[in-house]
Amino acid sequence: MVRPRKRILEPMKRSRKPAVAGSFYPSDPGVLRTTVETLLAAAEGWRGAAPRALVAPHAGYIYSGPVAASAYAALGPFRDRYRRVVLVGPAHRAPVRGIALPDAAVFETPLGPVPLDRAVMKSLDDTEVCHDDRAHRLEHSLEVQLPFLQVVLDGFSLVPLLVGAATPDAVARVIEPLWRPETLVVVSSDLSHYLPYAEARRHDDATCRAIETLAVDALRNRDACGAVPLKGLMLAAERRGLTVHTLDLRNSGDTAGDRAQVVGYGAWLFTENDPRAQAA
Repeated sequence: MVRPRKRILEPMKRSRKPAVAGSFYPSDPGVLRTTVETLLAAAEGWRGAAPRALVAPHAGYIYSGPVAASAYAALGPFRDRYRRVVLVGPAHRAPVRGIALPDAAVFETPLGPVPLDRAVMKSLDDTEVCHDDRAHRLEHSLEVQLPFLQVVLDGFSLVPLLVGAATPDAVARVIEPLWRPETLVVVSSDLSHYLPYAEARRHDDATCRAIETLAVDALRNRDACGAVPLKGLMLAAERRGLTVHTLDLRNSGDTAGDRAQVVGYGAWLFTENDPRAQAA
């Protein structure tokens, strides 16, 4: 009789190390903190209700950092409000079926460790949710948001969701139960890719109008690399009656690099119905 081979379970990876420190953003802690603080100081302020969700880009800081700072600077007056961040972004480095969580307990950056909210992660009882450390290991779309969050918030736990072959409905279904007063939802997405400058401006302007009006059907997957997470957020925001505010809309031709082929970046803020809110 042949006995079945006992399955050996790999111990839970306790810490996810930074994958793009030194390339997308500085690896030296002091230089990184100064870089983020300088970007935030140059961003416009925000007068309005506390953000319930943000959209920020995820390229190298030299390219998208000023636009990302436009989103994160809005958190300054509310830095002690948020205790949890649900961070949602697209998978670039490995195929993902559904929405992937890591098996780690901590995400590290040069600024220190960010604890993962394992209790909330465990509560995500959805057929679309899986565990996939491989997808998270080299992914930059979530990682590049963390130094901004570490500088602008007093302390928080993280729920990192990496979206692959999933629908916007699935994304909305997963994040909606997590939307609590102490929770901030952040979606990581760039916009158009490698278009000439003027064409990119027209393309991204149309994308911006779709986001502002929560016109999910008008936003195509080719319009943003994080289109599915973004559309999931838009669906959830529509159901909750949130208002969208555009904070910034630029591209790499505005921030760094030439204008022959550019990548688009935008920053948006979602609030409870607050039509009087405006940039400072």
